[in-house]
Amino acid sequence: MNKHREWLRIGSEFMLLSLLSEQDRYGYEIIKELETRSDNTFEMKEGTLYPILHRMENSGYLKSYMKKGPTGKDRKYYQITKKGLKQLVEEKDTWQEFSSSVQRVVNSTNLIPNS
Repeated sequence: MNKHREWLRIGSEFMLLSLLSEQDRYGYEIIKELETRSDNTFEMKEGTLYPILHRMENSGYLKSYMKKGPTGKDRKYYQITKKGLKQLVEEKDTWQEFSSSVQRVVNSTNLIPNS
């Protein structure tokens, strides 16, 4: 969905850290889990996902390793690091502050135009 593309760009690292804090995952699994949990609001292509994962790995938030999948094919799994967990806590705090502030503004707005 195009209207959600900007939100996905902004929140992608936060959401990926959150998914990877639960368990190690490989790329396609990350994409499917993101789609499922967001009721298909966030659809990410492999060409978008892998540069983000590589950037996060270069930042020390993730590490990767190879493991055979159920079909016997090697898959690259991503695992959150201690630095990534710390970043997740910081991003979650920032998100809570931001979303609370937006809610206060939106919920206090009078939607009936003044006459």
